[in-house]
Amino acid sequence: MKKLFAFIFISSSIIINAQVDITGAMGIAFVNNSSLKDYINGNFPGEKELGTFNSTFDLSLEADYTISENFEMGIEYVYNIFSYTTSTFGGLGVYDISYKHHKPSVLAYYVLPGSGYKFKIGGGVGYRMVDLDEKIYQPVNYSASGFGFLLRAQGLTTLGGNFYANLGGTFRYDLPGELAESNSMASGHSMEDYDVNINSIVFSVNIGVAYSF
Repeated sequence: MKKLFAFIFISSSIIINAQVDITGAMGIAFVNNSSLKDYINGNFPGEKELGTFNSTFDLSLEADYTISENFEMGIEYVYNIFSYTTSTFGGLGVYDISYKHHKPSVLAYYVLPGSGYKFKIGGGVGYRMVDLDEKIYQPVNYSASGFGFLLRAQGLTTLGGNFYANLGGTFRYDLPGELAESNSMASGHSMEDYDVNINSIVFSVNIGVAYSF
């Protein structure tokens, strides 16, 4: 019983004295998705083609909890947006595709603290969910879900008070899997027939502001 009370006391002290970093950031990500690229370039050749890596836009919110001087645990949510439009069929039509990729993750960091700055390196794992819209003649919605991994390095430097500037770089390997049609408005052409997946390798750079308390 004494050991139990001691454990509760120590745990409570850690929670009370812990530091929390809340970070909001935005950035650009470069995504390699060979399945989606081959599907679009092969079926809808137009005035422009998708390259090996294509840029997308990230918004993120992260909360990190100090376990010890050199170790933090955290959670994050990343909202990734991609869109692509091109004229096709000899300029007679327009092909449009866009998706929203939701990426919550659990994180762990090794921390190097200093006077007015903090450097973190670590990684995480989490659930991945994609909501994709494709329009050829009429819009069709698809979805996919799976999991993903990430590795990250980020630095925080003081702006004054409890506010810090945040700059980070992330490598991701996301595996949402193959797309499945979410509605019944099939037009005779379905991405499911081509076994298109949203599995991807991603490199991203983000900049934001952190608040520590």
